[in-house]
Amino acid sequence: MAQDVTLGPPAPGTTTPASTRPPRAHRRRGGLTPWLYLAPALVILAGLLVYPVYQLGLISFLEYTQAQVSGGEPATFQGLGNYTALFADEQFWQVLLATVLFAGACVVCTLAVGCSLAVLLTRVRALPRLVLMLAGLGAWATPAITGSTVWMFLFDPDFGPVNRVLGLGDFSWTYGRYSAFALVLLEVVWCSFPFVMVTVYAGIRAVPGEVLEAAALDGASQWRTWRSVLAPMLRPILVVVTIQSVIWDFKVFTQIYVMTGGGGIAGQNLVLNVYAYQKAFASSQYSLGSAIGVVMLLILLTVTLVHLRLLRREGEEL
Repeated sequence: MAQDVTLGPPAPGTTTPASTRPPRAHRRRGGLTPWLYLAPALVILAGLLVYPVYQLGLISFLEYTQAQVSGGEPATFQGLGNYTALFADEQFWQVLLATVLFAGACVVCTLAVGCSLAVLLTRVRALPRLVLMLAGLGAWATPAITGSTVWMFLFDPDFGPVNRVLGLGDFSWTYGRYSAFALVLLEVVWCSFPFVMVTVYAGIRAVPGEVLEAAALDGASQWRTWRSVLAPMLRPILVVVTIQSVIWDFKVFTQIYVMTGGGGIAGQNLVLNVYAYQKAFASSQYSLGSAIGVVMLLILLTVTLVHLRLLRREGEEL
């Protein structure tokens, strides 16, 4: 007489018979398979990232100047001496504060411009949308040093068209501290907003049209629709682009270095990346520059861990 066969998972409280479980060796091989596929990439990343980070951390604990580089004197272990000297330097805290404020302003402006243009892309016809997308992608693809040089020409006090149009005469944007930071901010936003625009636009296109139609029938304005409907639904995407922008803008180097001549007059426009470069190469204090690099690495690592935690939380909520 044939026996009844029950399909589906076992009932709660029951255990799977040992005869139906895969062998332990098979389960172990199945767990190693993903790592075998990832092994080549992990080896390359170890060579490109792990070893340089190790050298950076090692030098930060040594006395490593031009004398040690040339082989005239041996490198001596300093322990936390470089970090103590760094944290006791008032200029370091001023540069750190300036970096945080500058990066925060860049992130806010980038998100505002990118999200506004993303909404605009959903309101215009196909041809203007294509032109705006191509212009944005062109700005995104422009190398930082090229974009910085072009912006320097546009705002040049003698030959730049911006001063002529605004009637500013021979006003130098890079002479004052805040005007120089504002000029660099504009260039950073110009080359960063396309990422936010394209990403948010893709998210808006994925929102069901019935939701937007319901908001329009209720008489919601464009701003109210964005604040109450689109922004909550796009929260996972906004979290990603915000954290990415924080990481990129916190470690800005090329724009500041090129547009302010290495940090501005008397170092008034220094950020951490340029400050580390000056300490390591201009002053030959390689160990102190490495300590600044380690501090930046820890800050960005904290931001990245927050990013991953938020992504995990968003995934659990979805």
